[in-house]
Amino acid sequence: MGDLDFTGKRVLVVGGSSGIGNGIARAFLARSADVTVWGTRPRVEDYEGDPGSDLSGVSYTCVDVAQPEIVAAAPFDGDSLDVLVCCQGTVIYARGEFEMAGFEKVVDVNLNSMMACALKFRAQLAKAKGALILISSTAALRTTLGNPAYNASKAGILGLTRSLAQAWIGEGIRVNGVAPGLVDTKLTKVMTADPKRLEKQLGAIPSGRLGTPADIAGAVLYLASPLADYVVGQTLAVDGGGSL
Repeated sequence: MGDLDFTGKRVLVVGGSSGIGNGIARAFLARSADVTVWGTRPRVEDYEGDPGSDLSGVSYTCVDVAQPEIVAAAPFDGDSLDVLVCCQGTVIYARGEFEMAGFEKVVDVNLNSMMACALKFRAQLAKAKGALILISSTAALRTTLGNPAYNASKAGILGLTRSLAQAWIGEGIRVNGVAPGLVDTKLTKVMTADPKRLEKQLGAIPSGRLGTPADIAGAVLYLASPLADYVVGQTLAVDGGGSL
């Protein structure tokens, strides 16, 4: 596997219990990394039977990342970390993000927790000369009907990626991001399970298909690897051409 061999590397995937995050965790595990996943359910057994959730072979910790004090206190064994992937995210439909409670909840999970996680592991990443990868969305590049908090938080991640990259590269921490397009996960079922909405979405994707967690994982593996050693502060759109 050469440059994509992560044998002996420690990887933490925040939000790695399902969907895109789980695909990323599985990809690192398949390349011999020591993988830890943070999720929201109390026990790893609570994910058994969920489509898109496979936590076999990884370590699991329940952490409510929406609360920075809980992030700061979360246990982590070791003083170095090679790769931190922040893939946590949520959305509220039915115009719930037009209420302040809903808006704040989404921003806390999607954006504020990214900073909390980055700060918690700054020293460990610096010791390992590691990589921090923030997962945003191509929604950051356009408006999203009915979801102002999701839109604003994902756009904020793009700015956070650039700012942290500039601030921390001198410590040996490479910060980059990935912006997925429409990926078939439980979070997007409101669109993908509706034939009319799905047809409309596919019509706007030049590749003619939905993305998969494995598609996103490929970009993350690249950014975490020595192949991307000179890539700093960039967000890679992985969307089948949808943002064109």
